[in-house]
Amino acid sequence: MAQAPQRGGGGNDRNRRDNRNAPEGPESDVVEKLVHINRVAATVKGGRRFSFAALMVVGDGKGRVGFGHGKAREVPEAIRKATEEAKKTMIRVPLRENRTLHHDGNGRWGAGKIMMRAAPPGTGVIAGGPMRAVLETLGVQDVVAKSSGSSNPYNMIRATFEALKVQSSPRQVASKRGKKVADLMGRRNDGASSPEAVES
Repeated sequence: MAQAPQRGGGGNDRNRRDNRNAPEGPESDVVEKLVHINRVAATVKGGRRFSFAALMVVGDGKGRVGFGHGKAREVPEAIRKATEEAKKTMIRVPLRENRTLHHDGNGRWGAGKIMMRAAPPGTGVIAGGPMRAVLETLGVQDVVAKSSGSSNPYNMIRATFEALKVQSSPRQVASKRGKKVADLMGRRNDGASSPEAVES
């Protein structure tokens, strides 16, 4: 009779040990999307050995996104490996008004070519396949994207990340040029370099 509480206590300890690796804080809001899964075969001495390769995209919906690739004998293990790699390689992308890109961008990786354009409110995510997964997990709400090259999901994902890596906000451009954001925005909107036009 006295052994039952001990088994229950052991179960609680086991649960606590299992929860040690659970994400806490900002990582708990990470969104995971399975982009592609493929069965691959390796020819060995005794025949062919099958395994699964998974391509995952993760993001927090607030300007951070990453992708990863994992391979294992079972599908869940391949997804877990890909998710862990994606979380380690997350990048931050500046967003305008937390809904769209700051400027147009092009990306290329191998035979994959993609084009992305900022869009006004209400446009939605006009993109297909792997690009949509990346943009949605990134937190983009309005964008127009198109792929004109290879439909290979790995090339499309890498081409999309190449286009996102060159995105820059007015604050970043101003810091590189040693100017103020108001100077850049004033010149772009008014086309005037006078102090009155910049200050307004």
